[in-house]
Amino acid sequence: MKQYRELLYRILTDGVEKTDRTGTGTLSIFGHQMRFDLTKGFPLVTTKKVFTKAIIAELLWFIEGSTDNNRLRELGSTIWDEWAKEDGSLGPIYGKQWRSWDLPDHKHTVEKTSIDQLANVIQRIKTNPDCRRLIVSAWNPADIPDMALAPCHCLFQFNTRPIPYAKRCDLWHSPAYIKQGEEFASGLLTEDRLDQDGIPRFYLDLRLDQRSADVFLGVPFNIASYALLLSMVAQVTNTVAGDFVHQFGDVHIYKNHFDQVRLQLSRAPLDLPTLWLNPEVKDIDSFRFEDIRIEGYESHPAIKAPVAV
Repeated sequence: MKQYRELLYRILTDGVEKTDRTGTGTLSIFGHQMRFDLTKGFPLVTTKKVFTKAIIAELLWFIEGSTDNNRLRELGSTIWDEWAKEDGSLGPIYGKQWRSWDLPDHKHTVEKTSIDQLANVIQRIKTNPDCRRLIVSAWNPADIPDMALAPCHCLFQFNTRPIPYAKRCDLWHSPAYIKQGEEFASGLLTEDRLDQDGIPRFYLDLRLDQRSADVFLGVPFNIASYALLLSMVAQVTNTVAGDFVHQFGDVHIYKNHFDQVRLQLSRAPLDLPTLWLNPEVKDIDSFRFEDIRIEGYESHPAIKAPVAV
């Protein structure tokens, strides 16, 4: 995770002091990009413990289209408690925008009053993989006044790129795809045969635009969450999760996190874990908590820090 460490160093070195909505104060830079190749491991920070149960729970909650904090607590996470009303409502936040973006009244039909952005994008990846409109947006200006918190990670875009023939042959031999008991001469493993056997033709990449980012508390969570989303969408579209590109607007360290950041930077990174997804799940709405596992995760101890609300 050298990309994350480099971001911490850059903010400490080049950041400027800014005021912020919470009144805490930050050291901030504007404009930064990180890239993670998911074929080389799952990008989960190891220089402090990151609690993966909350990451998985929140993403499943988004995918459900839920905006009810009570439902998130049922899934095992309390990370939205600071922003929820007494009845658990959070307004039309991420899940609402991803799965049921309201159409204007004049565009309502008997069958349709909203847009399921996530389902539409998944269908386009399957049918038109070169499309440049594989986008899901959480930034709905009309709804922001009613949201408990304006979207920080506000837009994501998918991209496909061809998998070379030699790599597709390697996939044919891999435990995930190998045809048990079959033998063949390597020269007979044609592109048509690979297609016939369901070997993916494309890598799937994901680019996230994040307008505002708490680099100590939030960014490790965001990296893992969107890497997981990319992997899940790749599975249900028969593609291979490739690059996760994480780009930022205002990325900052809160002034009351400086000591924690320096402690984290003093620790040596450990090997990345791997992600296991239940291969039987072929639909994005069918994933459950037990279908997702982070395997081989070893980390330094957790580092506590206050949340700026």
